[in-house]
Amino acid sequence: MKIVDVDVWVVNLPLVNPFTSSFETKTGETRTVVRIRTDSGVEGWGETMWGRPVAAIVESLRKDLIGTSPFALESFHRKQHMLPFFHGYLGYAALAAIDVACWDAMGKATQQPVTDLLGGRVRDEVPITALVTRADAPGASGSSLAGALAEHAVRVVEEGGFSAVKLKGTKDVQGDVAILRALRAALPDVNLRVDPNAAWSVPDSVRAGIALEELDLEYLEDPCSGIEGMSQVKAKVRIPLCTNMCVVRFEEFAPAMRLNAVDVIHGDVYKWGGIAATKALAAHCETFGLGMNLHSGGELGIATAAHLAVVASTPVLSRAIDSMYYLHADDIIEPLHLENGRLRVPEGPGLGVTVDEDKLRHFAAVNEREGDLTR
Repeated sequence: MKIVDVDVWVVNLPLVNPFTSSFETKTGETRTVVRIRTDSGVEGWGETMWGRPVAAIVESLRKDLIGTSPFALESFHRKQHMLPFFHGYLGYAALAAIDVACWDAMGKATQQPVTDLLGGRVRDEVPITALVTRADAPGASGSSLAGALAEHAVRVVEEGGFSAVKLKGTKDVQGDVAILRALRAALPDVNLRVDPNAAWSVPDSVRAGIALEELDLEYLEDPCSGIEGMSQVKAKVRIPLCTNMCVVRFEEFAPAMRLNAVDVIHGDVYKWGGIAATKALAAHCETFGLGMNLHSGGELGIATAAHLAVVASTPVLSRAIDSMYYLHADDIIEPLHLENGRLRVPEGPGLGVTVDEDKLRHFAAVNEREGDLTR
């Protein structure tokens, strides 16, 4: 089975509500979608972070893909090992789009779910996290903001059945602490997290971390920047520290271990360059006694299905993963079903999802009109 063609689209999909973090507010998501076609008639679909810059990189790899087997992923990744060096995250994202499409094709060719190709299921359903941002309380400010967000979070948990809640933090450290106190008072039994995306200084992270210890947070994610900064915070704060920012390549794993900087690492198929790389990260985390979870960069259905396959086949991924899937107003596949805060792992061959090509073309046309909403 050989690859004979590669198709690439860039799509824009709206969010149900604006989503705010310490560095942006977005109302929609831009994603790159890839399809590989083979001489046997099997097709494989992939999807990854960001838009036109990533799509251009994928297009540039077409000549290296034509005539090769989707099963030859190790050779493909070895040949493209310099791509992230030159393109950074964009390079990893482009590699991941092709990687996921190849796994989908391999599963369809063998009539096996990707989950089974990765070692088989250890779980059939994957809990996801309810994400809370300041944009969820429009019009509220000052002393009313914490209460308004707590009321919103209670509604989301009750309606969706979520077992974990994550606050997207801001540069307003004390405001975030007040919101977390209100969330814990309103939701005493959920796993509670906060992620300021490294917007806090080391001293502010220490002060806030000590103040938050009484709230029994599941973890504090990237309060400050860098392995050195996280190490200083970890030495003084008893809340487990998680990162999606200071350990994002294998080269950063050993320094983080030497400095005892983190307790939990967020993987991401699309930031780490593919499914096998994410599974390798899981092996590293288990070997060193770390926890692991998955980051969300705004995955639509194809990318979410790949994350579900990884989680379903990886014992260490036992927490509610981050997923923005439920925040999208539409999808380019027949939608995945969310029930009681959990997504069921697809059961069909490959990723187990069916692309709606009419919707794909529609949202690609939206991108043509609007341009990229995210990088």
